[in-house]
Amino acid sequence: MHRFTVWAPDAARVDVDLSGSLHPMTRQDDGWWAVEVPGAGHGTDYAFRLDGGEPTPDPRSPWQPDGVHAPSRVFDTGRHAWADDGWAGLDVRGRLFYELHVGTFTPEGTLDAAAQRLDHLVDLGVEVVELMPVAAFPGRWGWGYDGVALYAVHEPYGGPAALQRFVDACHRRGLAVCLDVVYNHLGPSGNYLSRFGPYFTDRHHTPWGQAVNLDDAGSEHVRRWIVDNALRWFAEFHVDALRLDAVHALVDDSAEHVLAQLSRETADLADRLGRPLGLVAESDLNDPRMVEPVAEGGLGMTAQWDDDVHHAIHALLSGERQGYYCDFGSTDALAKVLTRAFLHDGTFSTFRGQRWGRPVDPARHRGTAFLAYAANHDQVGNRATGDRPSAYLSPGRLACAAALVLTSPFTPMLFMGEEWGASSPWQFFTDHAEPELAESIRQGRQREFAEHGWDDESIPDPQDHATRDASVLRWDERSDGEHAPLLDWHRSLVALRRGEPDLRDDDLAAVGVRHSDLDRWMVLERGSLRVVLNLADRDQVLPLDAAAVEVVLAWDEAVRLEESGTRVAVPAESVAVLRLA
Repeated sequence: MHRFTVWAPDAARVDVDLSGSLHPMTRQDDGWWAVEVPGAGHGTDYAFRLDGGEPTPDPRSPWQPDGVHAPSRVFDTGRHAWADDGWAGLDVRGRLFYELHVGTFTPEGTLDAAAQRLDHLVDLGVEVVELMPVAAFPGRWGWGYDGVALYAVHEPYGGPAALQRFVDACHRRGLAVCLDVVYNHLGPSGNYLSRFGPYFTDRHHTPWGQAVNLDDAGSEHVRRWIVDNALRWFAEFHVDALRLDAVHALVDDSAEHVLAQLSRETADLADRLGRPLGLVAESDLNDPRMVEPVAEGGLGMTAQWDDDVHHAIHALLSGERQGYYCDFGSTDALAKVLTRAFLHDGTFSTFRGQRWGRPVDPARHRGTAFLAYAANHDQVGNRATGDRPSAYLSPGRLACAAALVLTSPFTPMLFMGEEWGASSPWQFFTDHAEPELAESIRQGRQREFAEHGWDDESIPDPQDHATRDASVLRWDERSDGEHAPLLDWHRSLVALRRGEPDLRDDDLAAVGVRHSDLDRWMVLERGSLRVVLNLADRDQVLPLDAAAVEVVLAWDEAVRLEESGTRVAVPAESVAVLRLA
């Protein structure tokens, strides 16, 4: 016996279709319909028919084994025999995140194959594995941000059972799991929600069209659909944190913002489960209210991505100034974000043409509430050819980027393969079956970069499977050439961060930065440690604010202390960590 339910407030009749056998459903309160079907259960295929219409997948489908246009399938999450009883959970703040795309992390592109590489992450010192979206999306390959069956796990990745096995494998190794979820829009192919009810509204619009209905008629049930989805990943899949995509596009004029509601209910669930649960927001608002407690008028997020840190590091090391990099690129900009999280905190943003953001208060906001990174899927994949920093930065500059992230007062994150300077690009790829949609995406990509001087031949075709294949990590290169030293450098930095209390201190007021934009050097002050960066193309002897007694870690062995430790000789494009007396 299985009870089928669905919210369809405007339907006059709803049937559940079990492989051609129709079972009329009974209207419940608030537009819900339900029916109990004897003999149905785990593995049963079903779809809903509204007013005699076409069979349609369940808006809360737990399993789409034949793709997003096919019938749903019942999945009993209780069938998995969990082996993580000893897992106490993890407060993700201050922990090393590792962003991972299942489809390109391994050639197989599955969760089970990804689990076979977890020992590499443990050896590196990773503490939180951040999975890019796994919600079911059209086709075999894709980034996952066009998901349409948000309760299901993409079948080519292994489906829902594989996600349970993956989380279990992570917990056995002491790794927490953060799952990327997308609530601000759905993809254009396989999105049948509007057949059921007002999941979208014209009251607000986003870059993807109509906004998800968070504050219009019927929004109570749409909000429940979102919050229940989040809580399900925590409770039934044992996920430790969620990364919430582009929350600035969750337009909500309700008395209580949906993020605050989610924060409250997540905290309640954490109390019941007896383990910490995290919410990490992606937001371009530069507003610390995102990470302030709900009780104090905030939105209650555990942490948020901080693109300003990325932009400051990238623009300074690469010299790029196009687009949103236009206000970055100086040591002044980097110094500000390292001590105050945001460059634009009420200041004028040239890219946006207006003042942007609000200031971070070091007395109130801890550094670990902000995620810092030198690369992520957006900042690599949204480039014209998906070229990684390793394609245009010297090994020394890559080492500097790693040092800035891993010795910062923020929560650090690496993008898969970054730790060895992966030679594979990470490109934009899709696998849509509809020719018109595929061509629209292809032309849109070409138009976007034609404005910046790229010709069509240079832009990888998103629909060509070779584009996905080119983006797969090349694991056998880790011990080759310039890759091995960079991997060792990352391991050493991560170990240093873990072993040095000064590097784990997230008090922004305690962070000092001295620098020279003219001579391209910077000294980051972290308690008794000094992180010294020479970004110039020439060797330099740099002043210290006090006498150093040892070189703790250096990218180039030629680093040496001079004048009783009050100055340090640093080769061009290099970095070292020193300890003061």
